[in-house]
Amino acid sequence: MSSSDQRRAERKRASANAVVTDAISGLPIGHLGNLSMTGMLLIGAQAPRSEALYQVSLTLPGAERMLAPSQPIEVGIQEQWHEAAASSGQIWAGYRIVAITDADAARIESWLAQD
Repeated sequence: MSSSDQRRAERKRASANAVVTDAISGLPIGHLGNLSMTGMLLIGAQAPRSEALYQVSLTLPGAERMLAPSQPIEVGIQEQWHEAAASSGQIWAGYRIVAITDADAARIESWLAQD
């Protein structure tokens, strides 16, 4: 089964330049391409390790319209696939969300519902 066949949740494209940071090292690992309740696409300069687990932090684009806008969301993600992007030096990587608090899941759900 291909990765596109496994998609079930609707994804929303990130309209702003949202940086996703490794919560352990504090280093950015990429920019948010899109997000769903179950996963995300990151665009970065380095390929992730296959099936690696990461604890990441991000602030949702347009979050200023939400409650507690400045508080980043932290999620555990697992790499599912990655490939070279059309732009030279960029890697696209798909991740599955494997750990998230109920409060952060509710914030993502609210963000996904915004126009």
